[in-house]
Amino acid sequence: MSTSAATANRPLSAPVLVAAGLGLALLAWSVPVSLKSVSPALLREAGAGTPSLSAFGRQLVDSEKIGPAALTLTAARAIAEPGAPALDAALKVLVAHQPEMVAWGGWDPFLDPILNLRKNNGRNESTPVLAFFITEKTRSALSDYLARSRSLGVQSLLKTREIQLTGRFVPANRPGGQPLDAVVFLAALLYQGEHLSPALQREVRGLADTALERKDLGELEPFYVDLLSLGKRLDWVQLDQLLRRTESTKTVGEYAQLARVAPDQLPVIYAAALFSGSADRVASYLLQYGKSGLGDLRLALANGQGAVNQLMLWQVPVNHSAGVGFGLAASLVLLHPLVMLSVKYLGYVLGAFLLLLGLDRLIVAPATAGGHPLPHMKSGALALLFSALLIVATEPFLLKAAPPSEYRARLVLPVLVVNSTPSSTPTAKTTPTMDSSTLISIGFFASLQIAMYFICLLKIREVARTTLPPLVKLKLMENEENLFDGGLYVGIGGTATALVLQVLGIIEPNLLAAYSSNLFGITCVALVKIRHVRPFKRQLILEGQAESKIAP
Repeated sequence: MSTSAATANRPLSAPVLVAAGLGLALLAWSVPVSLKSVSPALLREAGAGTPSLSAFGRQLVDSEKIGPAALTLTAARAIAEPGAPALDAALKVLVAHQPEMVAWGGWDPFLDPILNLRKNNGRNESTPVLAFFITEKTRSALSDYLARSRSLGVQSLLKTREIQLTGRFVPANRPGGQPLDAVVFLAALLYQGEHLSPALQREVRGLADTALERKDLGELEPFYVDLLSLGKRLDWVQLDQLLRRTESTKTVGEYAQLARVAPDQLPVIYAAALFSGSADRVASYLLQYGKSGLGDLRLALANGQGAVNQLMLWQVPVNHSAGVGFGLAASLVLLHPLVMLSVKYLGYVLGAFLLLLGLDRLIVAPATAGGHPLPHMKSGALALLFSALLIVATEPFLLKAAPPSEYRARLVLPVLVVNSTPSSTPTAKTTPTMDSSTLISIGFFASLQIAMYFICLLKIREVARTTLPPLVKLKLMENEENLFDGGLYVGIGGTATALVLQVLGIIEPNLLAAYSSNLFGITCVALVKIRHVRPFKRQLILEGQAESKIAP
């Protein structure tokens, strides 16, 4: 009985603690949750069992929306969706039954009585809607129809045709004003048929009323420019489906911008807006992360609708270097993301603590001679420091800001008419970034100081284990002062090396990378001298004084 009790009270051996610490840290790393990124494993779990992009395209085919289904098919092919051939076959059957609807993108019962969509217009492929609206015949038909509208918003939009103060457009009632005239009719028709989302509809009416009050297109003109840009690229049903999922004129402008700077990627961007049900979130994500964000969006599209919804909800990049998450862990992350993030970080801290505790028992064990216990490592404080470094190392987007998006540059159109009020261009704010070379440099300098710390502990252990008198040990400790100051020398050398590498252009200019070496050196020396050398010397002095009093 006493033997088993002694076994139960026996502390865990150092190798067991080291193995447990490493295993716990590895297990925490495998949990697919991050503070400012999302892992591919989590996207796979979120998309499991949800409709694929091809299945969504089939829903569009069943709804007889030829234009949106065609763009979705192009997007499905771009991400190598397995269901793309089946979607292609279904779309061809629909087109064979309604060939006259292809140009408009599908049949619209609201637009058919006005423009007779079933009439053969000689176009057998998707046609931008402004190609129809720019003609005199179509504008005349729309003018007759919309003039009888009882909607106050429609009437306000129609009255903007009479405004003479414009910036980028020629006034609609002047020679060369056909583009503005067609865009006004397009906006009024979308408003009349409730093809705009409620929020967008209210905002457009407010802009129209303000323009009429000031007799200047003002802030309404950028919306007209963006609508012109989209109307030159999308057919009627494609534009209709996009604007139904758009909540503001700001998003309309963002999609017009994306259509101009990334025309080859328009099918993927368009399909993501319809697939997620929110054009606003898709546009915001792409304008923030640029081409890398587009790659992450394609990955989410390949994993299903749930993956796209989660990525758009979190609005963070994908961490492709994240650990392979287990299915159960990924499911728990989706249900309780903040709780699982706390569990992951706690796992890092506990893993580092157990690892340091094991190393402490291996390196800084009690002295066998003289009964002098050595000062032990402060495993708790060091565990917090090492877990913080581990978190930074495993989360590349925690300190590194997103690079400037390639899609943010605005296309400035030439001014056709002098505007009475000069526009002011806001000054772009630069976001500080931390590149990978800087992170590697900081990690390297931290590793050097950690190694220096353990070297100092080993030297203290070596002195403590000798059988020499305490005062002799004190002299030996004083003889090692240069070693105990070694962290400062290494820190200064690291700073000088980093500055030289920055001057040579090997690493990016960043003072943080250089001076972090000095900071780590000061921390290492302070920890060694204050927490280890000073208490050990004090103990040796007291023991030496006690021996001198006992000696005859």
